[in-house]
Amino acid sequence: MPVKKKIKKAAPKKKAVKKAAPKKKVAKKPAKKTTQKKTTQKKTSLANIVKEKKVGIVDHFFGHIMVAAIKLKSSAVKVGDNIHIVGHTTNFKQPIASIQIDHVAVQAAKKGADIGIKVKSKVREGDEVFFAA
Repeated sequence: MPVKKKIKKAAPKKKAVKKAAPKKKVAKKPAKKTTQKKTTQKKTSLANIVKEKKVGIVDHFFGHIMVAAIKLKSSAVKVGDNIHIVGHTTNFKQPIASIQIDHVAVQAAKKGADIGIKVKSKVREGDEVFFAA
């Protein structure tokens, strides 16, 4: 009886994987210097606020009736005084049209009083109140 030889089959060839060509390094161009014109937007600077005398701080704001509760810290106020309210997002001037202390209309309020005044714009707790210069 003849002896059968075992024939080994060749392993299947793996497909050659092509590697991506290395990326070329591009020299960065220096950024162009641009001169920006300063806008002449009229904003109240800190220097102007320093000249103004601080009156007090906004203690609370009633949005549905647009009234600010203010704690008078350093001086008295009266109806007709021009005030400047400054805060993180607040910056406007207005005259005081009316003052109330405990829901009673008054013409003037002394230092240390908690007053309510009608404001023309939204204010926030912690906003500072100054006499307008």
